[in-house]
Amino acid sequence: MAGPPQPPPEVSAYYDAFAEEDRLASGPSQLEFERTREILARVLPPPPAAIVDVGGAAGAYALWLAAQGYEVHLVDASPRLVDAARRRSAAHSRPIASLTVADARALPQADGSAAAVLVLGPLYHLPEAADRLAALREARRIVAPGGVVAVAAISRYASALAGIVQKLSLDPRFVEMRNRALATGVHRNDSGRIDYFTTAYFHRPEDLRAELEATGFENVQVLGVEGPGEWVTNFEARWADEALRADLLDVARRLEAEPSIIGMSAHLLGLGWR
Repeated sequence: MAGPPQPPPEVSAYYDAFAEEDRLASGPSQLEFERTREILARVLPPPPAAIVDVGGAAGAYALWLAAQGYEVHLVDASPRLVDAARRRSAAHSRPIASLTVADARALPQADGSAAAVLVLGPLYHLPEAADRLAALREARRIVAPGGVVAVAAISRYASALAGIVQKLSLDPRFVEMRNRALATGVHRNDSGRIDYFTTAYFHRPEDLRAELEATGFENVQVLGVEGPGEWVTNFEARWADEALRADLLDVARRLEAEPSIIGMSAHLLGLGWR
């Protein structure tokens, strides 16, 4: 008898080695974090609603939500990151309600038990469409009728844009990965360089919309998270300047739903309701 689904071994190895728990605190990821929270704040029900954070890693979003009075249940496939979330949660006056090691395709929560479900990462690492649909069906299963599910995806074009900014195309191994991802959406890193990420699927905005609709979600929206601000070369200096930071955020807001530019964001956020 087959056991519960597991991430690809190279994905597990990546998160054992990469400091994902610190990623959102530096570089353009700060824009991703700020904008994702901003969008979530618009659509989540008020606290103390129950929220399941699938792929919650070390608890960046879960702790933010728990501090507001939500009942947050974190699920992640990485034991190391769940342990990190548990340590961080223990230091907070409003801790995460539960922390579980599990795969997004086989969640431990009961049917209809959550007012909202976040899937902010698991779809990145499911290159097969059937697996992505399975994860979305699980999210829909555990969300209550009328509840919202927020699903993150990496843009199909993120690798190509990062390659331009970081001059990665000087490495022919990167060019091969980039071109394959642009053609198929599938990213596979055979270079041994951890900064080239790991096995992933990169969505076009229309792909994410289609997957949400195929799994029964209604009123689906797909938004660009960062906008073009992700790609400025002097990001840290701009983010440290109050006026320039406000400009980065303002442009991202104004362009988040513009069809011709959504895919320029490194991350997409799909919203759907049951």
